[in-house]
Amino acid sequence: MSSGTVLQGRGVSPGRVAAPVVHLAPALPEPDADAVVAVPDRDAEVSAIEWAAVAVADQLRSRTAQATGETRAILDASRLLASDPELVSEATALVRAKGRTAARAVWETAAGHERGLAALGGRMAERVADIRDVRDRIIAEILQVDMPGVPERDEPFVLVATDLAPADTAALDGGRCVALVTEQGGPTSHTAIIARSLGLPAVVGVTGAVGIPDGAVLLVDGDRGTVQVDPAESEVADARAAATVVAFDGRGRLADGRRLPLLANVGGAADARAGATAQAEGIGLFRTEFCFLGRSDAPTVAEQIEAYRGVLAAFPGRKVVVRTLDAGSDKPLPFANAEQEENPALGVRGLRIARRNPGLLDDQLRALAAAAEQESADVEVMAPMVATVDEAAEFAARCRGAGLERVGIMIETPSAALLAAELFEVVDFVSLGTNDLAQYTMAADRLLSDLGDLNDPWQPAVLRLIGIVGAAGRAAGKHVGVCGEAGGDPTLAPVLVGLGATSLSMTPRSLGRVAAALDAVTEDDCVRAAEAARNAATAAEAHEAVREILAGSAGR
Repeated sequence: MSSGTVLQGRGVSPGRVAAPVVHLAPALPEPDADAVVAVPDRDAEVSAIEWAAVAVADQLRSRTAQATGETRAILDASRLLASDPELVSEATALVRAKGRTAARAVWETAAGHERGLAALGGRMAERVADIRDVRDRIIAEILQVDMPGVPERDEPFVLVATDLAPADTAALDGGRCVALVTEQGGPTSHTAIIARSLGLPAVVGVTGAVGIPDGAVLLVDGDRGTVQVDPAESEVADARAAATVVAFDGRGRLADGRRLPLLANVGGAADARAGATAQAEGIGLFRTEFCFLGRSDAPTVAEQIEAYRGVLAAFPGRKVVVRTLDAGSDKPLPFANAEQEENPALGVRGLRIARRNPGLLDDQLRALAAAAEQESADVEVMAPMVATVDEAAEFAARCRGAGLERVGIMIETPSAALLAAELFEVVDFVSLGTNDLAQYTMAADRLLSDLGDLNDPWQPAVLRLIGIVGAAGRAAGKHVGVCGEAGGDPTLAPVLVGLGATSLSMTPRSLGRVAAALDAVTEDDCVRAAEAARNAATAAEAHEAVREILAGSAGR
């Protein structure tokens, strides 16, 4: 691959860095399919499978305990796969009935599970990488060999792979990896989610990435979704300068002095403490799923109170916006969702769970009210996946009946965006979930990497809906937050403000870069950028138009 070659992919985590390539260690070779274990020796092979599965589950449990937020939830899901009695029982049955070796039995069992998930497509197909990861871990334990995965290096490197398993991606925290490039994956894959939480620039869906030779220097631009091979030294120097962490002073504002609160997205107490350390002005999205995931039944009210207090305690006297349980779609729970839905993204998820199980929502609201009473944070509560005014009104009534006064909703469906003016008559605020809003506006499953270009908040159709919500908020004199991934994009942030956003919420690592971008523009600049983006015909035209306007503002 010649110097200067630029490969295009999908930027899923912002930032611009340059470093040498290191490839993910290859997967284990397929175990011998022809080997047959003698009957007297089969009990030993069965025992090897059982002990290996226990060992892997223990390893993943240990790593889960050290992780936080969404990384923790994803690792815990892998731990549950390793502990799946069905996987172990199917593999041991192959040993006893057909004399497969322990390693071969695990391989064949996993292959069957992979085929089933791949056939389902969508969000379930994303789990294939998780099955393979657990398969390789169990086989490596059986064979007593090193597990393939993220290599250790003393110098900074860009990790390149076909795709990354959750445990691989989570292992990057604290290492020398400075960016991720994969041939597969989409904007909401586990790789993308964890890369953003770790603040690593990442580009996925890069055709030809695995063919880049080891040691080549890559310039990874997570904002533009490009990967340049062996760039000029001047570009490398610029990227290294840009990679410097930008500190946030705890006060978001525009160049003309207008205040614009910058908040943190968190998934648990550890995330909240990290957000407070980063000087976030509050929490704009507290994802409460962390205390529901990995369980066969719902947590008790007492358990929830304790979990919520850990988050609220990190922001005394400051705003904490809590999203009620958003199970379903890519986060199904056995006690909340049906075993199978034809189209889970359009099914019973978010607030809709209360239709089947109203007690689950009522218990959560009771726990949130009790936690708020015991801590000093200013708690606001919002519901995900709202589509009608009736749904919003009923949710608001239930919240206020539980003692929670500040009530809002997520704007994630086009219907909610179009009904924003009417919704403001029954709720106190709204928050734009740009990931799902793009998915539903563009009719493109956010878990399919093939549709990554459609799941883009820069799409003019998405921006126009955001503009409708912003205008309704201004008319009602009420708050319009943004808590989707778009809120952490320094280039898009001024556009969102111009469209009517009154606060932005993001991963704490993005606070400094977004604050710097806003501090360089006035409210008038934001309005001009918003108009240019909204009136563009394509996402690319919107992005380019905004870049020109912001470049002109910087040159004043």
